[in-house]
Amino acid sequence: MRPEESTSERRRKEATLAALYDEYYERIARYIFVRLGDQAEAEDLAGEVFLKALESLDSYKERGIPMQAWLFKIAHNMVVDHFRKMAKRKTVPIDDVQIMAESDLQATAEANIELARVTKAVEQLTPVQRRVVELRFFGELTSEEAGQVLNKRAGAVRELQSAAIRRLRKLLCEES
Repeated sequence: MRPEESTSERRRKEATLAALYDEYYERIARYIFVRLGDQAEAEDLAGEVFLKALESLDSYKERGIPMQAWLFKIAHNMVVDHFRKMAKRKTVPIDDVQIMAESDLQATAEANIELARVTKAVEQLTPVQRRVVELRFFGELTSEEAGQVLNKRAGAVRELQSAAIRRLRKLLCEES
């Protein structure tokens, strides 16, 4: 917020941010998590999305797209920036070691194997198909909303989604 903003303007923006946060935070965080695979990092970036939205709230009104699509565009851009920053770093993450009961370990191992299968299959989709799957299923956007994020017609989004599902089904059945 700019220093010259009035107190009432600042309060209005803060109230707007709070309402946006309540309505969209979980979906934005889930969308980012799917892209990053790290829950804590996804939550941090999701919070940053809303700070960025607050800073840009005045310019949003000029764009003429739904708020949800605008937030997902901000989230996408922040994920891209995150990957660029990570590519410049030469670090190796160290996972926290947790002691689990044997049954928990077995269930976790099975879930991880299944997640790896699905992730491997999703990675074989075209970039635009992958983005459609992420927005539609993890971001819970409608075809119209996903189309606004991707600058595509809703029908094109549905066609891409259909093609992606067929491809995923084929890849996962071949692997079984």
